Amino acid sequence: MNGHADQMHPSLQPLRLALPRTLIGRVLHRWYRLFGQRRHREVVLERVDGTPLLVMPGVLNPRLMRSGAFFASRLGPELIRADAKVLDMGTGSGICALIAARYARSVSAIDISAAAVRCTHLNVLLNGLEDRITVLQGDLFVPVSAQRFDVVLFNPPFKRGAPRNDPDRAWRSSDVAERFAASLPQHLTPAGCALVVLSTYGDAAAFVREFERRGFTIEVIASRSFVNERLSLVRLRPTARGASRAVAT
Repeated sequence: MNGHADQMHPSLQPLRLALPRTLIGRVLHRWYRLFGQRRHREVVLERVDGTPLLVMPGVLNPRLMRSGAFFASRLGPELIRADAKVLDMGTGSGICALIAARYARSVSAIDISAAAVRCTHLNVLLNGLEDRITVLQGDLFVPVSAQRFDVVLFNPPFKRGAPRNDPDRAWRSSDVAERFAASLPQHLTPAGCALVVLSTYGDAAAFVREFERRGFTIEVIASRSFVNERLSLVRLRPTARGASRAVAT
């Protein structure tokens, strides 16, 4: 983290933590490289928060990677109203879209990966939610350019850098923090918010800086620590400054 992270609000300080360079952390990373990747090369049936989920090759497993299961487990009626129109950005296997559909009026699920879109389609059918969830392929907000949402969900690629291949887009991006933060105000309803998962495994501070620069208030509403990672769920709301920027654009 660079010097900007030192200016964070105290509630955001946990996001500064770097990936622990401990023996346990290295062992876990090696375990994943040797064994965990096998589950990403096969069709796997998981169950997340009581929901059956098929995970296809090339799609991140939300239980194995933890952030998807953590995010889905925190979604409930206190965050998603019954009349809410929800966008699940970077839907992956579709787990957050499926859980959000328990509470929301409608859900749009977007991913840039064709494999993720196919996987989400299958999970929507598996759970009988075709009338509640629309699945779209595209980059960030492009497929819903004229729409606004009450809640935007985003489990972003945490690592900074150019993705090596299509599956790597789920892990890595050189500019997603900037582009997401810049476009988000134009796609929120007046009382809308975004829920974003951040991880100390990647550059969480870069996301926080972009959210602050674009005039969002940032509230940490849930967190969980693992041996080699801390996950935080943050809620973003535009301030008057951020809202005026959205109108101007």
